[in-house]
Amino acid sequence: MASSSYSNSPCAACKFLRRKCMPDCIFAPYFPPEEPQKFANVHKIFGASNVSKLLHEVQPHQREDAVNSLAYEAEARIKDPVYGCVGAISVLQRQVIRLQKELDATNADLIRYSCNEIPNTHHGGAASSLGNSHAFYYPSTNWNNDHCGNRYPSGDI
Repeated sequence: MASSSYSNSPCAACKFLRRKCMPDCIFAPYFPPEEPQKFANVHKIFGASNVSKLLHEVQPHQREDAVNSLAYEAEARIKDPVYGCVGAISVLQRQVIRLQKELDATNADLIRYSCNEIPNTHHGGAASSLGNSHAFYYPSTNWNNDHCGNRYPSGDI
């Protein structure tokens, strides 16, 4: 956490707002002079007055996290004015679902290969081999079954 109250340079907020940076400046610990774009983005989206009010209402030990959240949301809003960080989350969720399907398909292929079965390649992608399941494949916990579904009497494996 940098503070401009001990240096000659005003914090990024005071510099942007063209005012004198006082030793008790609420912005100084969170908007150092080396990061002017951080405050510019936050100011553009939320406004300096709103950010100041928010920082005064938040406990001092939570202020840095609050500023980091505001800065992240502000940058996301500038990149995507409609969805902001929700748009980024949505993209990541779709990517997780796609990768989960790919993992499910790979696990199904491994099972088929280990059971000496020929993979079914006409289904337009291996992801459909497990239906629409989004769950991980976990081998059977029944120690009397092998991974191909063959049952063995106890102790004969």
